[in-house]
Amino acid sequence: MALKIFTNLSSLNSQRAMSINNARLGSSLERIASGIRLQRSSDDIAAMSVSESLRGDVTALRQGGKNLADGMSMIDTADGAVSEQATILIRLREIASQSATGTIGNVERATLNMEFSALRTEFDRIAATTEFNGRKLLDGTLASSSGDTTVIQIGIDSGEDSRFNLNKEIDLTATTSSKLGFDSDNITTDTAALKAMGNLTSAIEKLSSIRGKIGAVQERLEYSKAALDATVENMSGAISTMRDADFAEEFAGLTRNQILVQGASAMIGQANLIPQAVLTLLQSE
Repeated sequence: MALKIFTNLSSLNSQRAMSINNARLGSSLERIASGIRLQRSSDDIAAMSVSESLRGDVTALRQGGKNLADGMSMIDTADGAVSEQATILIRLREIASQSATGTIGNVERATLNMEFSALRTEFDRIAATTEFNGRKLLDGTLASSSGDTTVIQIGIDSGEDSRFNLNKEIDLTATTSSKLGFDSDNITTDTAALKAMGNLTSAIEKLSSIRGKIGAVQERLEYSKAALDATVENMSGAISTMRDADFAEEFAGLTRNQILVQGASAMIGQANLIPQAVLTLLQSE
């Protein structure tokens, strides 16, 4: 091998190797420190692209889960209020039955009618005031014919399958005494009480039908939430597989790169001694 002092190829090769090994060592340290394997797109172009897309989907789905939970709370609020209304209807029919019997007089019927009127007023008050975050629930706002649209966004896009239209699914018509057909009833006479009993029986059936629809929507939302949570969990696992660092592998790589850097550094020192052989030739003269 020719001796040269201006161009030491052995040293240059060792320096290049050390630069490469230093970069690899830095990447190993960065991945171990952050716990993330994909620090930049060049680490794995395909995995970076797919994982970023999945991360966006997971973020949207997690928000969809929150939206769904809010929707479930709204429906639970409506169901609780309708449950109280059902209790009132049962009591109204009870006192109507009591007033219809011939063993009581007009004074007792007048007293019962006062309770009847008071409970009906409370029934309508519940229908008028039950709301969730400022949105009325039992006044017909959630009916499919109301013209309003309460849409719960649960998916990752604007498609119909990514939304849950409460107006369409629950069709919650107004639960007022007038809509249920007993707003003008009284129980001051046995005849009026019998008529009221018939109307109240019909009202209970209508309200039971409404509660059935509420229950069906509640169950559907619960299943949707469970499916959404499972999807988020599985997608998060896929993202972890692509993005997260395997510490066993990374520590093995770190040790390897440390040895390579130390070896390259030592070889640079050895290569830098090669031109000194020229001095030996000069001294031999």
